[in-house]
Amino acid sequence: MTDPSGDRPLRVIQWATGALGRSAIRAVLERPDLELAGVRVFDPAKDGIDAGALAGRAETGVAATLSTEALLDLDADCVIYAPAPGGAPFADLETVRALLASGKNVISTTGYVYPHAHGPGLVDDLEESCAAGGSSLHGSGVNPGFMSDVMPLLLSRLSRQVTHVFARECSDFSGHPSRRMLHDLVGLGRGEEEFAAFLRRARPMMRLNFGESLHLVAAGLGLAPPEVDTDVAYRLAAEDVEVAAGTVRRGTVAAVRWTFSAMVGGRPVIGLETVYKADPAVAPEWGRPGYAVRVEGRPSITLTTEEDWVTNGIAAAAAHAVNAVPVVCAAPPGIRTFLDLPPVFGRASVHHLADA
Repeated sequence: MTDPSGDRPLRVIQWATGALGRSAIRAVLERPDLELAGVRVFDPAKDGIDAGALAGRAETGVAATLSTEALLDLDADCVIYAPAPGGAPFADLETVRALLASGKNVISTTGYVYPHAHGPGLVDDLEESCAAGGSSLHGSGVNPGFMSDVMPLLLSRLSRQVTHVFARECSDFSGHPSRRMLHDLVGLGRGEEEFAAFLRRARPMMRLNFGESLHLVAAGLGLAPPEVDTDVAYRLAAEDVEVAAGTVRRGTVAAVRWTFSAMVGGRPVIGLETVYKADPAVAPEWGRPGYAVRVEGRPSITLTTEEDWVTNGIAAAAAHAVNAVPVVCAAPPGIRTFLDLPPVFGRASVHHLADA
């Protein structure tokens, strides 16, 4: 725990400088109560580059580094941990534990939304590191980390008796410029045989990530830890689909639908659906891009959005993490989920800023 009551800004390390990491750097630089202390990069070409140059801002005097050890030794209050998604779950757990044990609070945008979903072994390891450093761990994001877990819990406050919760995301990847995201992480553009091989590694990762959301909602509703069922379906492109990242060829995967169901006492109580499309017109039976959250109860509540519900989802995920820095630094040591922390709000600005 860091005492945020002093006059000095909270010192923040940005871990990884992909699109989300660069947006987080800009958000930190805009806030007088935060100070950028260090930046971890993984591309040797970025080593030694000023953080401002990486984020499209003026020079900061903070040089990016490839060295984990240098940042572990650095005096800082918090680390915004945002490595690229898609690796093996908890592949870098020891780094997270080392950061916590060094006395740095960690806000992760890749998992750790509800570590209790993975059993007492992981929780004990993380709590041990938090106790050693007097630090806290918090997982954040947009989905998971907000729409599939925090938003259903917020809406459930309007119902006196909840019987079922459902959240749905449908994402249009036609304008996404990253081939890696489209093909490697989501699986679009793969032939059926290649997609089947992709699913063997994607299924456990998706189950772990979205299972955290299901467990978080269950805990927030006062339910026992659920059993999680996972299913996946896909549709092939009937013709070539031109997208920003290239071409999704006819006969390859053009849409994927993941469904997750939380069972308590043999009854489904929470459902999540995540749809990825190469184009909105593909698989029309799976709905249009956007979000939907429904809480069945007395009364029932439904919230739906179109795909333009947020102008920049990456910037939103970065802001969600950066806005949490003060409350996470002020929290008692340990794993701190959304169930443990006070509400976190954005900060008003009278300045006209460049794109976040």
